[in-house]
Amino acid sequence: MRFTSLVVELIRARPRLVVVIVVLCQAMMWLGTAVLFYRSPPGQLATAIAFGREYQVGTDLGPPLSFWLADIAYRVAGNHLFGVYVLAVLCSALSLWVIYLLARTIVGGQQAVLAVLLTMTITAFGAPTLEFGPEVLARPLWALLLLHSWRVLGQGRRNAWFAWSIEAGLLLLTTPAAAGLLLLLAGFVVSTAQGRRVLRSFDPLFAVLVVLALALPYLIFVLRSDSVGLPALPMLAELSTRGWHWLALAGGILLALSAVVLLVLLDASWINRSETDAPIIYRRAVPPLARDFVYCFAIAPALAGSLISGLFGLPTVFGGTAVTLSMVGLALVVASGDLIYLRRQRLLRMVWAAAVAAPAVLVAGSAVVLPLVGDREVATAMPARDISRFFVESFERRTNQRLQAVAGDPQLASLVALGRRRAHLFLDATPQRTPWITAATFAENGGIVVWRASDTAGTPPPELVQRFPGLVPEVPRSFDWLINGRQPVLRIGWAIVRPKGT
Repeated sequence: MRFTSLVVELIRARPRLVVVIVVLCQAMMWLGTAVLFYRSPPGQLATAIAFGREYQVGTDLGPPLSFWLADIAYRVAGNHLFGVYVLAVLCSALSLWVIYLLARTIVGGQQAVLAVLLTMTITAFGAPTLEFGPEVLARPLWALLLLHSWRVLGQGRRNAWFAWSIEAGLLLLTTPAAAGLLLLLAGFVVSTAQGRRVLRSFDPLFAVLVVLALALPYLIFVLRSDSVGLPALPMLAELSTRGWHWLALAGGILLALSAVVLLVLLDASWINRSETDAPIIYRRAVPPLARDFVYCFAIAPALAGSLISGLFGLPTVFGGTAVTLSMVGLALVVASGDLIYLRRQRLLRMVWAAAVAAPAVLVAGSAVVLPLVGDREVATAMPARDISRFFVESFERRTNQRLQAVAGDPQLASLVALGRRRAHLFLDATPQRTPWITAATFAENGGIVVWRASDTAGTPPPELVQRFPGLVPEVPRSFDWLINGRQPVLRIGWAIVRPKGT
């Protein structure tokens, strides 16, 4: 007797409901992980919020939009990181929903669900989920740009040009890879007969004007700044090393695709030919232009991004793995044919759920297990709120003035800058990165200098003493980790630079 699971019936009857359920479950899983296991922000999120607080048109971190939004979300949540985490998962959810809308126009609603499910396994391994920044914000913007590009190119909807221009301008304000992504779009349009017909109207000209108007402030900053741009081309002697680096990046892309490859192999008919009554997900035939569109943007961004990163020695894929692989799930669905058989349903569900949940489980496991088995630090286990509260209140009690700036160890200083007074972050070792404050301003208005204390006396590092003459260290302050385990207590040395006239 043929057995069809409730999940398959839901995909057939209510595809949008399935997408909403799985996306919300993933969002709640990551928010729960943040609440339970994150006492401080992951990665460079604290620095991003500190940079966003200044509302600069551009910095060495790249275009400003994601940093501005991070600061706004932080303020709206009452100076709590939960607001930034919500913004990050909303971006992930929106990108998946837009991919569903795009896939529905190409392969129909039922197979569009499969495209979203496959994409979720890719982004789970290949993208930062809670570390809001350019890569996270670029995901929904790139998905929206592809959606409206297809509506213009494949469906002939001229009213999509306005949305396309807004999204392209915002993407330029989000990631340095935006120009490359737009060039890929332009190249595909020019290479097709339908695209060349679309370009004969005035709509593209008006769209370009809107894009330039949105991105003009940042473009002016780029032209006037010496710190923005790709590194220099490698010397001939470095090409071999860069080639190996590209292979490493390609390996990272394959790792992000590993769950998808496993799901495709498990569903293959040649593994178990005895299962002949598998349920079928049907679609109408995909037009050649749509097939080319999907394949192009499933392959070209990842290939171009990895080659650029390999050539210039960038640490990650240019544009972000999640952005460059956002169309791979849909491409696999398109390549699977008009009829997709769902064999070994229970096994497929188990593998898919494990792939989506694995990153969150690894985060939780590392937060609990690593402190118990070794002395390796877990950055998200730092008590960020306790750290910022202590130093902000200490400065105010000692000087009877509001804390204006914090310097010293960049990681610790960025955590103090998250305090309720939102002090300016001053990167004293690289002051050109924080042009909103100078060493003279810091000395004039005063502030806190923090560092990792290596002894009970809190002796500051020699480079800090050189940059801040007359620095008088206070008694170091110790803080507990989320789980202390075998790690030494977090000991922070600190000193107050008193404002002039006090």
